[in-house]
Amino acid sequence: MAQLARAVEPFGEVNVFKSANGLSVKATVLMVPNVENAQTGLALDASASMQPMYGMKIGIFPSAKPNLVEPVARTLSAFLANFSSDGKCSNIYWACSPDGSAIEEVGRYSAEEIENVAFAGPKKFPWGKQTKLLPPVRYFSEIAFKNSPWSIGVIVTDGIIDDLQEVKTYCQQLGQEMVSGQRRFMKLVLIGVGSEVDEAQMEELDDMFEGSNMRTPKGKEIDIWDHRIASEMQKLDEIYSEIVDEDTIVVENGKILDSQGGVAKEYRDGVPAVLRFDLPAGSTGFTLEFAGGSVTQDISEVLGRLQ
Repeated sequence: MAQLARAVEPFGEVNVFKSANGLSVKATVLMVPNVENAQTGLALDASASMQPMYGMKIGIFPSAKPNLVEPVARTLSAFLANFSSDGKCSNIYWACSPDGSAIEEVGRYSAEEIENVAFAGPKKFPWGKQTKLLPPVRYFSEIAFKNSPWSIGVIVTDGIIDDLQEVKTYCQQLGQEMVSGQRRFMKLVLIGVGSEVDEAQMEELDDMFEGSNMRTPKGKEIDIWDHRIASEMQKLDEIYSEIVDEDTIVVENGKILDSQGGVAKEYRDGVPAVLRFDLPAGSTGFTLEFAGGSVTQDISEVLGRLQ
């Protein structure tokens, strides 16, 4: 699977898969979900490699550096707080301590309160020398979101994940709990910043439930992870790009055309918020036609990455 770096509005995310007869596409229409009793969280990487981004002075003759994390953290936290049912977002540092396993709580704040919160790095623990993702995942699932019927956590990182397999094993267990109804909806969005992120790892998490056909007792597809590259994001709403209801109809009717103008799929009973369709080999894009307009999405950027 390959995910487009930039989807054309109104698409929130476009994923392309190689199939026996050509290509398969899954595209979502970007919509901010409307849910009750939602809980939100933000986890900021506190590994040592992040120190310059926090404005830390390093070296024998350090020069003053701006804190690039603080304004972004405040914006993200406020955005998530405004979506949360109680108007607050849980904020933490992760990848603290030498082995990268410690979590430091910053606190739960509203959009107004967060403007006065300093994000200068951890105080109780030293900066981490490893980047372990399992601790913030467990913090969200077992503490911050433990009794929440609907939750989303955004995790920001700048480097390689050192415990990827452990995270996948744990999330597989979470998925099974969702299948049995023991656990309600939880979404985790991993956002990569800087040039050292390993997007292949991020995609591996993003795709871990692809093809599993795991569903909740209500028939909803289970997909815990999404990922974003910060430099490619055009709006914060993209955090919700995978959180769309497959049963939601966005337009009364429409059809998908391949890059040669052939009809790939027709939606006579309404265009859903999640579109799945096949394209013939050699296709470099598709067009969604609907009453009153059309949207064309080029997919050529990912064709060379398909396995």
